[in-house]
Amino acid sequence: MISRDISAELVRSAAEYPVVTILGPRQSGKTTLTRMTFPDKPYFSLEDPDLRMAAEADPRGFLDQMEGGGILDEVQRLPALLSYLQGIVDKSNKRGQFILTGSHQPQLHEAISQSLAGRTAILTLWPFSLHELSRYGSTQEPFNLIVSGSFPRLHEEGLEPRRFFNGYLQTYVERDVRALIQLRDLSQFQRFLTLLAGRVGQVVNLASLSNDVGVSATTIRNWLSVLKASYVLFELPPFFENVRKRVIKSPKIYFTDVGLAAFLLGIHTAEQASHDPLRGNLYENLIVADIVKGALNKGIRPEIYFFRDSHGNEVDLLIRESGVLKPVEIKSAGTFSVDFIKGLERFQALGIKRVTASAVLYNGQQQFNVRGVRIFNPFLVEEIWETLTAPLELGEG
Repeated sequence: MISRDISAELVRSAAEYPVVTILGPRQSGKTTLTRMTFPDKPYFSLEDPDLRMAAEADPRGFLDQMEGGGILDEVQRLPALLSYLQGIVDKSNKRGQFILTGSHQPQLHEAISQSLAGRTAILTLWPFSLHELSRYGSTQEPFNLIVSGSFPRLHEEGLEPRRFFNGYLQTYVERDVRALIQLRDLSQFQRFLTLLAGRVGQVVNLASLSNDVGVSATTIRNWLSVLKASYVLFELPPFFENVRKRVIKSPKIYFTDVGLAAFLLGIHTAEQASHDPLRGNLYENLIVADIVKGALNKGIRPEIYFFRDSHGNEVDLLIRESGVLKPVEIKSAGTFSVDFIKGLERFQALGIKRVTASAVLYNGQQQFNVRGVRIFNPFLVEEIWETLTAPLELGEG
């Protein structure tokens, strides 16, 4: 198992707080990360029915066996335990005492806000980043990664992606959804997932999804909330601050792991991915997700947006960091075209304050500047988030 980029932030957080909570999708490596980082702490998985039953029957007795602290895995399975945990950490005042992991945001966040507010640092771990994958020493090709995704087990154990995602979908996604909502017709939900995969990188249209799936817009909204809460999806909100023109105000949708989207679309080879009509959307999903990972691995909750107005002017990604906005275009093409920077120039011309130099991320091999815009391949830099957020001169916006 390779070391994770978030490890340093995890150690720093444990040095400052009595509890550290690690959230993230199932199979993203939370258990391995915590056990590698804190090998001397006793480990307890609340996925184990017997263990969970014992903890539920006698929470004080269960926690008493962890006098020096411990790792509690999948703690959302028994959120009531956190109330008892509060008493222990308040008495001991010891830092880095407990490490918690969880896969469901709503249940865990509610328990944390009630019992552990101010007592826990919260980190989020997604599947491998490109920077982490580079530690294997092999060259990562984007369309291969679109098919394989970035879940650790796939790369650690050399699993076949199609088989892995079939099992992941049935074992985790559908099970977690059933645990959070009353799902009457699984086939409708499966169709909904496939339709979402066909809309990666696009603005969410609840009415269109409702008509295509055959359920109400309210149901679609609830299903989206559950998928976001379970870290299957994430949204990119629109940017409309201080923009006078009419702008789009609905978010764009992405999969936390693009490999699941490719699987749902029936894309099983790199050749398929590179020729599919959605190749640009899937490539964009891969890169945007990696930018998010780069921030999360440093303990940063990224402020990222997209821009689109009613005239069709758009920018794929806006990153707000240190008070400035960085406009970014993402293109799957291997050959640069000057058309790539037109949307960036139109955005710069809006007169928004504190906009820094723009960038185009493309799939070519050359790195250069065109009219003040940096052009580079995200696979040829060490870490995309750091590269994009490095301090630069402010533009005149």
